[in-house]
Amino acid sequence: MATSLEWAREEFGSAELGDTRRVERLVAMAAAAAERPAGRVSEVFDDAAARQGAYDFLESGHLGFGAIAQATADATLRRAHKLDYIVVPVDGTSLNLTDKAQSKGFGSIGARDRGARGLKLIDAIALSPAGVPLGLLNMQWWSRPLKANAVSLSVRSHDEKETRYWLGAIDGVSDRLAEESAELRAWFHLDREGDSQHVLEKLVSSGHWFTVRSNFNRRIHLGGRLRPKRNQRDRSQRTYLRQHLRKQRILGEYPLDVPASEERPARRARITVRSATVLVRLEDRKTMRCRTISVNAVWAKEQRGPKRRSRSGRTQQASLDWLLLTNRPVKTLKSARHVLSTYALRWRIEDFHKTWKSGLCNVEDTQLRSPEAVKKWATMLAAIAMRAERLKHSSRESPDSPATNEFSPNELQALVLLKRKRASRTEVVDDNPTLATAVRWVADLGGYTGKSSGGPPGTITIARGLERLLMAAEVLDLLGQQKKPQKKR
Repeated sequence: MATSLEWAREEFGSAELGDTRRVERLVAMAAAAAERPAGRVSEVFDDAAARQGAYDFLESGHLGFGAIAQATADATLRRAHKLDYIVVPVDGTSLNLTDKAQSKGFGSIGARDRGARGLKLIDAIALSPAGVPLGLLNMQWWSRPLKANAVSLSVRSHDEKETRYWLGAIDGVSDRLAEESAELRAWFHLDREGDSQHVLEKLVSSGHWFTVRSNFNRRIHLGGRLRPKRNQRDRSQRTYLRQHLRKQRILGEYPLDVPASEERPARRARITVRSATVLVRLEDRKTMRCRTISVNAVWAKEQRGPKRRSRSGRTQQASLDWLLLTNRPVKTLKSARHVLSTYALRWRIEDFHKTWKSGLCNVEDTQLRSPEAVKKWATMLAAIAMRAERLKHSSRESPDSPATNEFSPNELQALVLLKRKRASRTEVVDDNPTLATAVRWVADLGGYTGKSSGGPPGTITIARGLERLLMAAEVLDLLGQQKKPQKKR
């Protein structure tokens, strides 16, 4: 892994800020935040001058967050240059920010009657086909109005709805890929929140692959004249997606290990898969225009899931049930499972949000005074959160690769020294560990307790260990510089 300064140069060194001194300030700030991630600027910078310089940079009205976001997107695509395609989860979240005086310009988040303030966001990240995070690709920020729009959603255009931010994220990724590489293709993945007419139309027209989890039992078209729903009186003649899929032959079955959660124990589920190519009806309620798009529907359903009690006290079946709409070819169980397993990578964006907001960076603790300043600082911290997620998943996907792929010589030397200090008498410490071993050692420095933790090292323990490791590596770097012979003047 590159040192914090090397990483910061790679991530933000290409930012177009109009002055090299501004770029140097950005790189220095990102490097400092990578070493001591925190939501509050004052917790990252001990030195008063550096702290004031960071505040001046963030609060400056001459620098927008767009150039910072563009720089980290460029770095992401550089990491993807050897890949045939990238997996691009798109998801929404919000930052709950302190604004007691209600003077910072933040908007409403959550239920308006609760009075929470902050910023809303739709973002897109890039993953390798194996699921290793590569970085950020696009961020669409906005402040939601404090008062609800009195105009009904059914009569608003999509330019007036928050759907436009989903469209903006898809367009932003598509445009950036067109500029950077004609060969690199995206495979967009959206959860049920992204299942809307305009988003589906945008995905179809993007020219990239997509998979969307269906939020509705959509009506499909089997032929004949297209008519708006309101003009069709006989409901018995309508055909809906789930009912249609039930009539299709089963592609196959396969076992799926479902991890434990707060609501359920771990189990092995038996999944049945059906698929069909269908014409999904998309009707614009405002214009009454009706059209269709062709997609492959993949329905994966657990045969008999566990039972759980709802809040009302009733017992419910908690079976897994995924209905996915995709433009990837699906003709066999193998191709259907490929769509399903790749869609499962969408959860990586939720892991990133957790690392960014609470697990490592605590971005919601920021006390900055304006939305624009928050966007700049949050973008830097988001890149740091992605860096930690990338290290975690790299060690899981390529455990036997050499640690030198991710760690600098000084970091690896410091890690070996720290491990030897903690090792038992019988434990052998290899000078050239694998990536998985090195990450495990880092996690040990951060308090990882092994199997009793309930799984492999997570982001928080890795991040704690990295903080100790980076400090030790910096000391070795300084000692190395002192030993170098001084040039004669």
